[in-house]
Amino acid sequence: MRRPTLQRLLAVLAGAAALTSTGCGVVARGVDKAAQEVMQIGQVGRAGKLTPKELDWAKTAWKYVENNTVPATGLVNSVDKVPTTTVWQIGDYLAALVAANQLGLIDLLEFDRRVSKLLDFLNNMPLSNLALPNRVYNTQNGLMVNFSNQPADIGWSAIEIGRLLTWMKIAGQRYPHLREYFDKVVLRWNFCEVIDDCGVLFGTGSKAGRSSPAQEGRLGYLQYASAGFAAWGFETRKSAVTAPWGAVDVMGVRLQVDARDDRTTGELAPVVTMPYLLMGIEFGWDYPKDPRHLGNRQESDTLRKLTEDIIRIQELRYQKQGVLTARTDHPIQKPPFFVHDSIFASGYAWNTLSDQGRQVEGAAMVATKAVFGMWALSRTPYTDRLLLSVEALHQKEKGWFEGRYEASGGYEDLLTLSTNAFVLQALLYKTQGRQYPKQSQIGYFGHTLSDQFARPQRCFPVERPVCTAPTTTDGRSFLR
Repeated sequence: MRRPTLQRLLAVLAGAAALTSTGCGVVARGVDKAAQEVMQIGQVGRAGKLTPKELDWAKTAWKYVENNTVPATGLVNSVDKVPTTTVWQIGDYLAALVAANQLGLIDLLEFDRRVSKLLDFLNNMPLSNLALPNRVYNTQNGLMVNFSNQPADIGWSAIEIGRLLTWMKIAGQRYPHLREYFDKVVLRWNFCEVIDDCGVLFGTGSKAGRSSPAQEGRLGYLQYASAGFAAWGFETRKSAVTAPWGAVDVMGVRLQVDARDDRTTGELAPVVTMPYLLMGIEFGWDYPKDPRHLGNRQESDTLRKLTEDIIRIQELRYQKQGVLTARTDHPIQKPPFFVHDSIFASGYAWNTLSDQGRQVEGAAMVATKAVFGMWALSRTPYTDRLLLSVEALHQKEKGWFEGRYEASGGYEDLLTLSTNAFVLQALLYKTQGRQYPKQSQIGYFGHTLSDQFARPQRCFPVERPVCTAPTTTDGRSFLR
């Protein structure tokens, strides 16, 4: 079905190009529109140039970044005026930078100035256990800190590293003059304890207080993070695998869930919206190509269906109960300060939990970032209504707020980098589609590892034995 459409659009392009010598502005605009349509063939959800209102939305999101950039380090505060950032949010900043340049909010000179400052930090940042990025950094001095912003090495998160890996790869591919420097960031790191030969991910310094590496990630964020490692050539079959896990009925839809019991594992496994939106907007649900992982197509199709189910279930809740729903994990300004606002968690639908697994009354929210992602990936009257419900949740000179509480309708007027960066990503998706390139070019990273006498011996893909695990299996047998 796609090829005839492509042929028709190419014909429009050719015909329009033949008329451009007339100087007709209408024809020129036709060429631009046809070229954009060719680029976006097969895109799910919304596609096209931003409207003036949508461009204003993007400018508002970028204002958060401008207001919270720390010149000394080039980092951006994760929460408005709070001088810390996480590895995940360094990835958010890179995503916001790429989107801002691609959407015309900043020129290439400003983009290069900002990225160069960030690269200088990344290539000199102190590393946890001299191996990998610490979970948290002070944005004013660039030092490793704990969650109270006190100097400390508190270990790493494989999930958060996966996001940063994704956006260093995207930025390096989109801006080849900077690719070498992103490659050098990754070549500093030691991957021996963060990912095994078959792709199981490990973190340290977890909420449970473990200092030694322990398996990290649950269905959703696990697959998203593993895609970031796959982008750099790591075998990820044990983390990418999505079926079979477990299933529950929510609003009449059979929803796939991570069946591991948080009472025995110590890690929650909520179904939240964001990881699936990230997989769609950044990767088009298509895992970075790895010839050793023959099941990638199956996993991609499963993740896309999961995203469709999650959006559908939230729409069905609105249709049956009248409750506007766009749920995901998000911060709040009162204890416990962060909640997992789920579609399903710990045996119940619409469960909102703290990190410790306790129910948090009144914290469920129509989350701004979830709304923008659902709006971008699903062009329906429901996502239009969702967008209308959060459209006023911003200040032009500050950025977008976290969302609107389900119970009261009041704003959660917290300002964060993650929400504002994802607003920019969603708007960029509308104009360009998936953000990870379909083809990846070899650079300094690949050339360095191809020299068997100069390899850094830090457990990079070419330094590992071939994984002998089966391509598809029961995910629970992989990940205890």
